[in-house]
Amino acid sequence: MPQPAATASQDPSAQQSNSAQQTDPAAQQPYTLQTGASLILVPTTVDIKGKVLYGLTKDQFTLTDDGAPRPFRLEEPVDSLGLSLVVLLQCSRSAVVEYSRIQGLPTMIDSLVGAAPHEVALVRYGAHPELVQPFTRKMDKIEAAMPRMAPCEDNAAATTDALSYAASILENRDLRYRRAIMLISETRDHGSHVSEADVIAQLGRNNIVVDSFAYSPYRDDLRDEIKPGRGPGILGFGVQLLVAMVQSFRQNVPKTVSRLSGGEYDNFGTEKGFDNAAIRLSNRIHNYYLLSFTIPGGATPGLHELNVTVPQYPEATIRARRNYWVGDPPKAQ
Repeated sequence: MPQPAATASQDPSAQQSNSAQQTDPAAQQPYTLQTGASLILVPTTVDIKGKVLYGLTKDQFTLTDDGAPRPFRLEEPVDSLGLSLVVLLQCSRSAVVEYSRIQGLPTMIDSLVGAAPHEVALVRYGAHPELVQPFTRKMDKIEAAMPRMAPCEDNAAATTDALSYAASILENRDLRYRRAIMLISETRDHGSHVSEADVIAQLGRNNIVVDSFAYSPYRDDLRDEIKPGRGPGILGFGVQLLVAMVQSFRQNVPKTVSRLSGGEYDNFGTEKGFDNAAIRLSNRIHNYYLLSFTIPGGATPGLHELNVTVPQYPEATIRARRNYWVGDPPKAQ
């Protein structure tokens, strides 16, 4: 799959990760979660009328994979697991107007990573992604690099390309860490070359969660739900499902990637609105359930649809990863 060009000629994050693991005691912390290519993580939040539902047990959840029940585990509290986070900020177009409203971003990042072992990278983008700060465990480096995330003179906003780049630098991170992207952008893509289907596959193959904030969007008319039960097709659970996801992608990129990956989506029009959205995200990200299962041998290549329910609480709102990808990325059309 073609990757968008980045201003950094080489990604130094892999070498940095190896040396950091040798010197950072946090990187030596034992984990019960052993992630890998065959393990799918399903972050799930459950709330009733906006209030998070705590204390659910494994037996209260059901998980289906392409409509069939799937055995799964309920992992330990997420705050005890490591986190690799890419902060992905659009610096072009309307970012010039919106930049003053995200002054609380460093505080938000610190709140999101919490006390768990973590590493953070900063990327800004217009027509192309730019690696502003490679992965680091030092929050003072993140704060010092933040001024370089300033607006840029660019009329493009290649969000899909930037998501692909962020996913690519997360692919070779520590397998014991959760992988996440914080996207701050407009709702529409302007100028990407990587296909939406490729990015859906990238996120689905690598257990990447996307939490998104949209710059002052116009009327947000993307439906929250992509309905399950479309019937099998030649790509996993069906070409029709992939087509539906791609169409949603084109309507509202940040909202679609968040919904598909099990992340959170919010929008803001003022600095206070951004700060309030940050508080909501922080509350949710530290209180989600983490379901996991191993891809069965012989699984059909392509897109698979996931559905999580809590039958005891039919009125609950559930946000969970909606798909994963098996095998190679989709072939170019």
